[in-house]
Amino acid sequence: MSDGRPYTTQIDISAAAAAAAQPTALTGDPGEATRLLRDMVVLQHKTCELLTELLNQVSQQQRQRNAELKAWRDANPELAVSCRHAAESLAKVHTEFLANVAREAFDNAEDYVDSEYALGEFIDRYGPRLAHFNGVLQLFGQLAAPPQQPGTTAGG
Repeated sequence: MSDGRPYTTQIDISAAAAAAAQPTALTGDPGEATRLLRDMVVLQHKTCELLTELLNQVSQQQRQRNAELKAWRDANPELAVSCRHAAESLAKVHTEFLANVAREAFDNAEDYVDSEYALGEFIDRYGPRLAHFNGVLQLFGQLAAPPQQPGTTAGG
């Protein structure tokens, strides 16, 4: 029943055989590897230039927004101070409100997991109020005059 072929095979695992099996880009022309590396560096430089332009654009928009807010504060100094006081006062109320919401969420977490209705009621009860409260705080915070530095007077 033997057809004359051996039942074993031989595989060459020497270093020379492994080097011969590598792609030609690695074992071929060294100039090709150098060209590819130079192309990569050029692309990295272009990427850096684009990121720099993007950063400059975003920074310019931010500086413009800050200048507009400063101009508004300078034109409305009393209102800016009132906004700062309101933001400071409401921040305390906001903290207490969040503590109450967190306590209720913790106390009723199992009910919210078991009942879609209970979770919906919780979200309906606190979600809109919290979203509006956050919006008001953010507005006051942006419009607020910076706090006075120690040693300065209210008039100057």
